[in-house]
Amino acid sequence: MDNVITLKYHISPDDFTRAGEASSDVKGKLKQMGVSPDAVRKVAIAMYEGEINMVIHAKGGEITVNITPEEIEMILADVGPGIPDVELAMQAGYSTAPDEVRSLGFGAGMGLPNMKKYSDVLEVDTTLGVGTTVRMVVKIV
Repeated sequence: MDNVITLKYHISPDDFTRAGEASSDVKGKLKQMGVSPDAVRKVAIAMYEGEINMVIHAKGGEITVNITPEEIEMILADVGPGIPDVELAMQAGYSTAPDEVRSLGFGAGMGLPNMKKYSDVLEVDTTLGVGTTVRMVVKIV
């Protein structure tokens, strides 16, 4: 891909004080680049949901964002426990978040459903005991 801008972020496990910083940073950069407000909103929501899932369920991970004139690709890779049943996890309201996480206002079971809703492409590759890689794409044009 020509004209690709790549951004990388490290997500720390269980760090709710910094959760959302990466998606906020990307949102700001996309606004500065003049990306349409609709695409910025989609990216911000989809990436935030993925970022929070990494903090809650995984042992942290890495987010890579590739920006081209046509699309924004977000790749979220973690080394967490994996997702036992992706189909079940895609159901709105289904959550495996522990009570202490729910008491903080997270873990409502809208992560993967919102990631799907706000991206044009959603691919989930997960292996139990190894981790999960989520690829999302938001089209700009």
